[in-house]
Amino acid sequence: MDIMTVTLTNDAPAAHWGKADVTYQGAQTLIHLSGSDELRQVQMAARKIRNQGVNAVQLTGDLWNLHSQWAFAQGFATAKAGYQVLWCGSDADQATLTQRAEAAQFARKLINDTPEDLSPVGLATQAAAWIKNIGGDKVSFTIVEGQELLEKKWVGIHAVGRGSERPPALLELDFNPLAADAPVSVALVGKGITFDSGGYSLKSSEGMLAMKCDMGGAATVTAALGLAMKAGLNKRVKLFLCCAENLVSGRAFKLGDILTYKNGTTVEIVNTDAEGRLVLADGLQAASDTGAPLIIDAATLTGAAVMAVGSNYNAIFSPQTATLQLAQKRAAAVSENVWPLPLDPWHKDMCPSAYADTANSRPVKGGGAGGASNAAGFLWRFVSPQANWLHVDLAGAFESSASALWAAGATTHGVLTIAELLKD
Repeated sequence: MDIMTVTLTNDAPAAHWGKADVTYQGAQTLIHLSGSDELRQVQMAARKIRNQGVNAVQLTGDLWNLHSQWAFAQGFATAKAGYQVLWCGSDADQATLTQRAEAAQFARKLINDTPEDLSPVGLATQAAAWIKNIGGDKVSFTIVEGQELLEKKWVGIHAVGRGSERPPALLELDFNPLAADAPVSVALVGKGITFDSGGYSLKSSEGMLAMKCDMGGAATVTAALGLAMKAGLNKRVKLFLCCAENLVSGRAFKLGDILTYKNGTTVEIVNTDAEGRLVLADGLQAASDTGAPLIIDAATLTGAAVMAVGSNYNAIFSPQTATLQLAQKRAAAVSENVWPLPLDPWHKDMCPSAYADTANSRPVKGGGAGGASNAAGFLWRFVSPQANWLHVDLAGAFESSASALWAAGATTHGVLTIAELLKD
C-alpha cells in the first residue's frame, strides 16, 4: 500500500494554487491552516484527500497534536475497510490515538453493519465479547432474551422486540477491577434497536433506510467503556444494552396498548416509532437498581434533537446543572461537540394519556414541539432521584450521506465524551 505523507503548515499556498487549503508537492501533501476553527479545517481536508483515492497516510511535522490528528482520522475514515492513518508525535499521544482508533472502529463496524447481520442477541453478544476481551476476568455479564425478559419485568424491550422472529435482549455487564463488593460508580445505558421500521407507525422508505444506525447508542456506550478500560479505568461500571428489532407482524405491539413497567408506571402506546424510550425505560430502571451515583444513557432517540442542534453536535439533558457542565467540560477536553437542551419537571407530563400515567409520545408527526425534551422527560420517570443523570441524544452519530466533514455512515461522535466522563 502506497503511503502519502501529510503535513500541517501555517504558510499560505503558492499563488498558482489559488485559495486551496490542500496542496501537493510530489509525494507530500500540505494542509494550509488558516487560523480559524483549525480542527474543522483539518477534518475537511482529510475528506478531500480521502476522496482523491488515498488509502494510507503518514502524518508528519511539528504542528500536529492529539486533537488535530484525531480530527484528521475522523475525516479520513469511511464505512469501507482498507484505510490507514499512521500517527506522529509523542509516544503517549500515539498510544492514546491508537486506543481511540480501536474503540471507534469497533463502534463504526457495529453501526454500519447490515440489519440482517446484526440481530439483537448478536449485538449484545458482540458487545460483551469485545469488553470481555479487554477486561478479562474483571468482566462478567448475562444476556436476558425473549420470554425471560417478561419474567424479569423488562416489558419495554420485550414489547418493542416481540414483532421480530429474532428475540429482543438485555445485556447486563459488570466491569469490576476492585473488590467483589465494591460500589458501582457509573451505570451506562445504550439504545440498541438493530433495525427500526417504525412498527405500525411505519416509516417511509427514505426514513427507514438509515435505521440500521438505531443501535448507535449501544455501540457508543460500549466503545466508551472499552476505551476507558484501555486507558486504565479503575472503578466499577455496569453496562446495560437494550436490544430489539422494531418490526411489523401479527405479534408486534400496537397503538393503544398499555405497558406496565417494573416501577409501576403505566404507558399508553400512541406511536410505535417512539420505541427507543420504551426500551431505555427498562435500562434506566436496571441502572438505577445498581445504586450508581451517575447514570449515563446514549441513544439515537429523536429527530427533534437533530433539528435543534444539527448533525455536528449531540444534545445533552440532565436535571442537574453540574452534570451538564461536567459533560460540556469533558466534551471540550476531547474536542467533541455537545449542547444542552431544556429539561424541566413539567416535561414529564408533556405526553399525557387518558388511559395511563403517560403516553410514549404525542400523536402528531415527530412528537410535536419540543419533542427531544419531551422524550427526555419521559425517560426521567425511570431514573432514581438519588442519581445524577445524563441523557445524550446522539444527533451526530450517523451521516446518511457523505458531507464535507464525514463519510457516509457512523461517525462515533460521542464515544470520547462518555469515555472522559468515566475517568473520575
